[in-house]
Amino acid sequence: MGSFPRSSAWICLSFMLLCTAHGFYLPGSYPHKYAVGDVLSVKVNSLTSIDTEIPFSYYSLPFCKPSEGVKDAAENIGELLMGDRIENSPYRFKMHTNESDILLCRSDPLTPETFALLKKRIDEMYQVNLILDNLPAIRYTKKDDYYLRWTGYPVGIRVGDDYYIFNHLKFTVLVHKYEETNVARVMGTGDAAEVIPAMDKSGSLPPGWMVVGFEVVPCSFKHDSESIKTLKMHDKYPVKIQCDPTTVSMSIKENQPVVFTYEVSFMESDIKWPSRWDAYLKMEGAKVHWFSILNSLMVIAFLAGIVFAILLRTVRRDLTRYEELDKEAQAQMNEELSGWKLVVSDVFRTPSNPMLLCVMVGDGVQILGMGVVTILFAALGFMSPASRGALITGMLFFYLVLGILAGYVGVRIWKTIKCGDHSGWISVSWRVACFFPGIAFLILTTLNFLLWGSHSTGAIPFSLYVVLILLWFCISVPLTLVGGFLGAKAPHIEYPVRTNQIPREIPPQKYPSWLLVLGAGTLPFGTLFIELFFIMSSIWMGRVYYVFGFLFIVMMLLVVVCAEVSLVLTYMHLCVEDWKWWWKSFFSSGSVAIYIFLYSINYLVFDLKSLSGPVSATLYLGYSLFMVVAIMLATGTVGFLSSFWFVHYLFSSVKLD
Repeated sequence: MGSFPRSSAWICLSFMLLCTAHGFYLPGSYPHKYAVGDVLSVKVNSLTSIDTEIPFSYYSLPFCKPSEGVKDAAENIGELLMGDRIENSPYRFKMHTNESDILLCRSDPLTPETFALLKKRIDEMYQVNLILDNLPAIRYTKKDDYYLRWTGYPVGIRVGDDYYIFNHLKFTVLVHKYEETNVARVMGTGDAAEVIPAMDKSGSLPPGWMVVGFEVVPCSFKHDSESIKTLKMHDKYPVKIQCDPTTVSMSIKENQPVVFTYEVSFMESDIKWPSRWDAYLKMEGAKVHWFSILNSLMVIAFLAGIVFAILLRTVRRDLTRYEELDKEAQAQMNEELSGWKLVVSDVFRTPSNPMLLCVMVGDGVQILGMGVVTILFAALGFMSPASRGALITGMLFFYLVLGILAGYVGVRIWKTIKCGDHSGWISVSWRVACFFPGIAFLILTTLNFLLWGSHSTGAIPFSLYVVLILLWFCISVPLTLVGGFLGAKAPHIEYPVRTNQIPREIPPQKYPSWLLVLGAGTLPFGTLFIELFFIMSSIWMGRVYYVFGFLFIVMMLLVVVCAEVSLVLTYMHLCVEDWKWWWKSFFSSGSVAIYIFLYSINYLVFDLKSLSGPVSATLYLGYSLFMVVAIMLATGTVGFLSSFWFVHYLFSSVKLD
């Protein structure tokens, strides 16, 4: 999350990025041109539900399978970690060729097990997710005077005691004429093949079309399964199918087959290819985001005023008075005064569990750097939803690479605490490399056993587990050790004052200092709780989150607030002669994680009311715990480093013999 020297400049920059992002290329994705009659292949993704949050394979239900067999599409690590399983499907379109009443298949009679599973998935509100030319199928439903957008369509619906399946799909493909001439066809994002077409006599490419929209209307139509026994896949259905989404008629029954059909129509659209994701990325509630930022700025201004008063009024005034006196008067004044000047010989005393502190700060720097770089790249458009799994893959890559920074910071702080003695740096580096990944591995493995038990596609495959462990020990650990070596070679930060052998007694406090430390987390939480709602909705409610410009601003503001809160609390503790500031500075800003976890529980109770079953709730709480541990390390690191700088600056101004 880094420093934030010019908040207004960042706000202006991010605002310009957001404004220019509309209708602009998403880096990493390119148009694919189709000639009239070219085959368009629809792909299927995992079945998802906001009721359970457990994804399942599309072909776990009795849907039609392609004649050439089910094949996995190219996937990256991010897709696998997100539970996406993209596979081919039997749906086939021909560019700019309208087709109706197309038979897909007649399923086998529903066995009691399949019938029960289908009913269960309908009850759990599972959605079918289709993809055409890298665009998810979108569905519109009318509510009052406005339309709601949904990605995918439900498996079926329950009416009373009967279950109805959506077995007829009405597709609408929006296409836009390929306008550029003298440009070779470029490789598309996922469905496209790299083909360089021949030029015609005029030197231009032959006319073609690009897919700019993919809409679906699901219908439940009562088919006559006996009349199509002799028909093959993609044959014409013998009767005209009337698709009426407001009525349902195909009820499922045990030991009876289900017939699947579809129709497709192509519609020319004014939507240009760079703007085709606008329907998915329409930024709703922009005013709320700006309100969140304004709220954060007010908190920052309030805290900045306190910091300004501490640094310029109190500290400067005290130091000036202190330095104007001769030595005898200073000694007399020391006896009369109380406050931070009296702990001058104890303020840099080695804290309890120094190695653990160094390890947590090292990991915090690594998580912090990963967050800043990933969100910055996402704000610039390099990790758009058009590239599935790119965000998770990018986070993993940056985390691995920044291991060198984690090792450097952890070992350098260790060397500073030990007053220049770098012995034990290998142990510190190893612990930095294994502390947070070890916690993550423990949480994710526990959750993975639950997903494996549910036969969910959200479970991390064993082969991917092996890959992740190899990445950890073959890239992250060596880089962290390299960083630790550099930190051991770097000069330590010299303390400006000497530390007495006998520690000074801390006078009794009117209130427990840890109470103030825990309460301090409310201020950083106040800067991000509005944005947190949008992020949680994106993760758990299946909504697309793409306002990374706002998120980057909020992240920077959060860093500033964490630094200010920790700095103010450290000064308050020193003023009451409490020189044990090391851990308190870490947790005064890191305690924001407690409030985020409490907010997660609140979100589970009040916003995810439909979440069903102990497995789903355990998954939710497990992922939330993983998230707050990462946030605690990152925000705590900001607080500790800012307080260390402040204490070093404060006591370097005190002149002592």
